[in-house]
Amino acid sequence: MTGADAHTLARRDRRFGYLLTAPGLAALMLVITFPLLFALFTSFYDYTLLNPRHDDFIGGENYLEAWEEEYLAGSFWVTLKFVLASVVIEFVIGFSVALALHAVNRFKTVYYLILLAPLLINPVVVGLLWRMLLHAELGIANYVIGLFGISRVNWLGDIGVAFWTVVLVDIWHQVSFMAILLLAGLAALPREPYEAARMDGASAFRCFLHITLPLMRPVIMVALLLRLIFAIKTFDIIFIMTKGGPGTSTDLVSYFIYRAAFFGLDIGRASAMSVGLLVIVLALTTYLFRYMRSLR
Repeated sequence: MTGADAHTLARRDRRFGYLLTAPGLAALMLVITFPLLFALFTSFYDYTLLNPRHDDFIGGENYLEAWEEEYLAGSFWVTLKFVLASVVIEFVIGFSVALALHAVNRFKTVYYLILLAPLLINPVVVGLLWRMLLHAELGIANYVIGLFGISRVNWLGDIGVAFWTVVLVDIWHQVSFMAILLLAGLAALPREPYEAARMDGASAFRCFLHITLPLMRPVIMVALLLRLIFAIKTFDIIFIMTKGGPGTSTDLVSYFIYRAAFFGLDIGRASAMSVGLLVIVLALTTYLFRYMRSLR
């Protein structure tokens, strides 16, 4: 086969590959691109559920109103606290579990099934399940602590408790994701540095500090990046368990935008806030991605 024939054959293979992937890519672009462009386009119009038409162009007025929104800053603050608390705690627990499972040789399949069980449950089901377990009067959580003489706790109705209750439920649901990613990174680490360190008399802690952590840094950054994105757009658990309350103690930005759209009926302003949140997430993702590339 000549070089020209090989080039022609490779070009045909590429065309065939494009042909096979075209339907899937078209569906993906339709599902992702259309809502994104619709939200961006709508954010420049006075588009409400009472007047669902793009006939009143108002420019950046929706963005200005969103910026001046009285409670939006508080919602961002609650979201920041939620993201930091959930991601940091999930990382610590997930890394500890991953290290423990990495050292285990027997019954790994059983441990994996237990670890993955919460992650396989739909977030709506998780919210309903924990809302029943934490019911102030009928929940099993208050019944159990009552057996030890502890007074009942209003898990979802107390301003000082509801936020941390939601954080703990999110940790219960998502810590498996963090553990699985980190466990996969640990399994891919080379064994030679550890063998050389043991021959030099290094302890397990020094091996972890000087070998495991540096080698795991890219995997850790990917895990943190993914969990940051998922945590910022958390909606299901808040909607099912607290609806942003009590007061505004669990009013995350995602639920704030939902209320602006379907309670305030102002789709244009909600679209502007959604675009702003998307810009923040993209900026954070870009920064962390560049940081990850600098680690190579």
